[in-house]
Amino acid sequence: MNRAVFLDRDGVLNRAIIRNGKPYPPSCLAELEILPGAREALTRLRHEGFRLIVVTNQPDVARGTQTRASVEQMNGWLKARLPLDEFRVCYHDDNDQCSCRKPAPGLIVEAAKDWDVDLSKSFVIGDRWRDIEAGCRAGCITVFIEHDYVDRHPENPAFRSKSLSEAVWWVLSQIKQ
Repeated sequence: MNRAVFLDRDGVLNRAIIRNGKPYPPSCLAELEILPGAREALTRLRHEGFRLIVVTNQPDVARGTQTRASVEQMNGWLKARLPLDEFRVCYHDDNDQCSCRKPAPGLIVEAAKDWDVDLSKSFVIGDRWRDIEAGCRAGCITVFIEHDYVDRHPENPAFRSKSLSEAVWWVLSQIKQ
């Protein structure tokens, strides 16, 4: 079986747009900016044999403030520039009560089936409590990137970091043990 790192998108790979202390996705390609060190960090993971799968909630599509085409354009732009295997996207809002919107683990579990991934040897890296909760529910090891958002914080990540680079350093230290 493969091992994977499941990554949130906004705030992990690319800069989130901060308004009143809360993170939001970029609204268009012109606002999309890859975070410093992301390409190098992902390349280190790839070199160690990890599948790199983005699992992202994009509820603005359900809310009517973003188009699916725009989200897919941004995802394609990121995939062309970063060593990623796949994007899994939930376009629903909480009221839809779907199994794919994090903190539900649906995106992770389905990707694991398709990529033959051992979830117990895989990691989830995210910057919101929903990412960490989804990773825990899926049986993964979780890493929380702290950005000091005005938001609920997760209670139980295996590690807390300040950047994707630091998160990847910790992941790689764990597999070497």
